[in-house]
This record gives sequence, structure tokens and C-alpha cells, in this order.
Amino acid sequence: MTVTGNREMELLARRLVGMAVDGGADAAEAYMSLKRGVSAESKDGAPESVKTSMDIGCALRVIKGKKLGFSYSTGMEGLERIVKAALDASAHTEEDPFLGLPENLPFASRPEIYDESVARMSTEEAFVLASRVEQGARDADKRIKLVRSATTSFSSSEVLIVNSSGFSGSYASTSATAQVMAVAEGQGGETQMGWDFMGSAFLEDVLFAEVGRGAALKAIELLGAKTISPMKAPVIVANSVASEFLGIFASMLSAESVQKGKSLLAGKLGQEVISPALSIFDDGLLPRGLGSAPFDDEGVPTSRKALMESGVLKGYMHNTYTAKKSGGGAVSTGNAVKSSLASFPSVGPLNFYLKEASGIKPVRLEELFAGAGKGLYITEAMGMHTVNPVSGEFSIGVSGLLIESGKPAHPVKEAVISGNLLDFFRNVEAVGDDLRFYGGTGSPSILIGLTDISA
Repeated sequence: MTVTGNREMELLARRLVGMAVDGGADAAEAYMSLKRGVSAESKDGAPESVKTSMDIGCALRVIKGKKLGFSYSTGMEGLERIVKAALDASAHTEEDPFLGLPENLPFASRPEIYDESVARMSTEEAFVLASRVEQGARDADKRIKLVRSATTSFSSSEVLIVNSSGFSGSYASTSATAQVMAVAEGQGGETQMGWDFMGSAFLEDVLFAEVGRGAALKAIELLGAKTISPMKAPVIVANSVASEFLGIFASMLSAESVQKGKSLLAGKLGQEVISPALSIFDDGLLPRGLGSAPFDDEGVPTSRKALMESGVLKGYMHNTYTAKKSGGGAVSTGNAVKSSLASFPSVGPLNFYLKEASGIKPVRLEELFAGAGKGLYITEAMGMHTVNPVSGEFSIGVSGLLIESGKPAHPVKEAVISGNLLDFFRNVEAVGDDLRFYGGTGSPSILIGLTDISA
């Protein structure tokens, strides 16, 4: 079944909003979604699991007397019950002067995010592609002895929003992803693991065999890993690990975190906070991006925006609520995100990525190695969740390759890097040309100056 435009959904949404306003709501918003999913896992060339899903539902937000009410249903029936539940809920919440719906702003751009071949994906095709991921890992090297979680996932969805401010909009999108964990075995029974992932709104962008091969090569390069002595040296952070670090910046750049006192970047607007060689963007209109959409989960048009430019903090991500609370003319940046049908729209990134600043030339990985001289190339990190977004302090386990004389020497295990997140990114000396997205977050590899490395 292909998810396409649904006139019936729009009529239901309009009825919900109208009934809520007639029932006494000062403002109302109906959010509806329809999603179909297919996933498969291959193990030893046979289907380990093949699943399909179909989710449909609606959510209603009402504002009555500066009080918020909310209800939702995993279906499209019982509209009276949904409206009553939302209105009743508003009677039991505190008044909040910052509540409100966004203005009815036109969305001029519709990013390229729908692929019919993904929408029509069958369970049989999903398994064939999962087996291609697994085989890609096995064919990479005879030392690959085990392949875990060779999975593919495909979804097609439609989102529709109608509110009492006059907004009505919908869009359809698709998602195709592949990931796998490969286990390599070396001398003496030593094992190492490698993981890889690829995703896009379009099927043709996902190279299934290459995902398997990528995971296998990461596992192979760690065979024979040794511990190293503590040192202070440059590090190259691979794009996959840099994307994990960047995810922490996403939370710190949320106006919600800033207002709650949970961001290291609070009060730093206009200041140079990271290396002038770097810029950070969030782009809701990125063609084929997994986080792209013409408008956010409140109906505010999305855009490409520089959050940090040449190291300078230019702004935070806002939804309608945080913009009103900030005052000073702040407006929503189109970053309202619902994590589920049952959630309120919080602040979140869409396609969030780091790249070289204007005027900076990105370089090949080999040039990053040459620039490091002696140091560590980090390909895996453990404990990223322990990084403190308020203080910026971190101490995480890493593995990768020792760099000597500007070239990879031997694999390294059980190393630890520590420091402060802003200092870490202030010390970026060069930026790679290998920008890659891992889901909705992307980064190139980066060369960072002297870093504390312990065993």
C-alpha cells in the first residue's frame, strides 16, 4: 500500500479543530499521521525476521484560558471523545502565558523526500536487500566470522496539520536505511566489531553491499589492537564519531535546553565558541534528507539556517513556545518535533550537520593524517551519553589507529580521551572532505589539536 494524499484525513482534522473551538477552545491544532513500514533482518542468508507495520492516528492540542489540553488516538474514530478529553485536560493544567499556535505562514518549498520505490517496498524485496548487506560484510574479508543485525528498514508516511489560525498542510515522505554489525576474528581467537549505517529518503542512495563492506573493514582494521601509553597528542575524529559529538551540540543549541539551564551555550549568542574553521547548520529542506519536510510539526516552514558560522554562535533552534518565552522578537525556526503521536512538539534538529566554514578548504583523510604527525585516529567511541551538556566535561573510551609520522601505524584499544567539549571543538585544525550523514546528523572527519589521551 502506498501512502498518498488523503482528503478524508483533512476533513477529519478540520472537524476536530472546529469541534474544539465550538467547545470553548481559544485555539486548536489537529495533527494526523499515517505510516507504513517494512523491515527485514538477514542471518546466514535466511530471513531472521521480516516485519510490516501500519500506524495511523491523530492528536489534538487545545488552548483554553491560557491552559493547555491534549489528547490523541491511534485511529481516526471517536472524534467527540478526543475533543472532550483535550478540553477536560485543559481544566487541570496551569496557566502559561507563552502558549500559542504559530502564525499561518506559507511554505514555499517542498524538498525532494518521497520515493515511490520505497513506498512500494515488499517484504521479499526488503529481505533481499538485507541479505545484500550481510553478504557485503562476508565478502569483504575471510576473517569476518559473524554478521549481526544485517537489517533494512523502509517506511512511507503522510503528515497533515490543521489549526484554528488557518493553517492546513500535508506532505508525504519516505525513508530507507541499512545497518549491520560485523565481527572479525584474528589470531588467538581475538575478535573485533565494526558497525556501519546508511540512510536516505531515496532507495538509490543506499548502497546496501557497501554498508556491509564498511562494517567489515572497520572490524578488520582493529584486529591486533594494543593499548598505548598516556600522551597529549592530536586526534583525528572519524566522521561517524564526530556525528555523535555533534548530537550533543544539537541538544545544547535547543532553546528549550537553554531556557531550562541545561545548555553550555546559554548566554553566548554572538560569541566565538568553537573553531573559526567550523560552521554548524540545520537544514529542513535538504534534498533526500531523513529529517527534511516543508514544515515542522507545528506547521512552521522549515529552512536552512546557520546556528554557528565561522565558530560564532548565531542562534538557537526554536519552536513556537520557546520563541514566545524568549521574547525580544524571537520567532520559531521551524524546529518543532514530535517524537511520537502522544508527545507535545518539543525542539529538535532536522538535518543537523557540521562542515568547513566559508573560505576553509576541506582536505582528504590522508592530509588529516599528515597534519596530525603523531596522534590517534578515533573510529569508535564508548560512553558518549556521559558527556555533560551543561559543563561540557567529558571522558570517554575510544579505539582506532595510532598515527606515526603522519600515517596509520597499529590499531589501538582501551584508550580514553578527556577534556571540555567547547575546548575540543575550538582546537579543530583541519576539516575533512568526507561529510556523511548518520540519520539526521552529519559531519566530516576533523583534525583536533593536542588532546589528553590516557590508557
